[in-house]
Amino acid sequence: MAAEVIIRDAGEADLAAIRDIYNHAVEHTTAIWNEALIDLDNRRAWMEFRHARGFPILVAEQAGKVAGYASYGDWRAFDGYRHTVEHSVYVEKDCRGAGIGKLLMQALIERARAARVHVMIAAIEAENRPSIALHESLGFRLVGIHREVGTKFGRWLDLAAMELRIPD
Repeated sequence: MAAEVIIRDAGEADLAAIRDIYNHAVEHTTAIWNEALIDLDNRRAWMEFRHARGFPILVAEQAGKVAGYASYGDWRAFDGYRHTVEHSVYVEKDCRGAGIGKLLMQALIERARAARVHVMIAAIEAENRPSIALHESLGFRLVGIHREVGTKFGRWLDLAAMELRIPD
């Protein structure tokens, strides 16, 4: 039987695990289109910026370890978009497929609802079927595919644009 998963706010002590999950995705997946690994100072600055803007960072803790994280932030930096956010969710490589991403997303959507967010945007590499299926299961709808808008691992990547309208 798998250990219970606790979803909670991330703190300073979680930054090394968050960095490691992020860096694994950079090195091995097309979930993040960055190619440079980041350090602890980068994640600390990221956390400080998110918190200063009032944006949540959640972690999934299982058996005392961080099994994933999720957050949202500005979608576009113009006043008219202030009720729309773009989110990210990442699960530790050995914990994928166990429902942790869904638990994180459900909690993040509730935080967005409480913050009176109107729309949550997902930008997902178009071949990432598990992530697209997860988002569809939570009510996100595909609104379009941006063709060949990024590159990684020597190939062009398409970006699936998804959105969730969050009712009051």
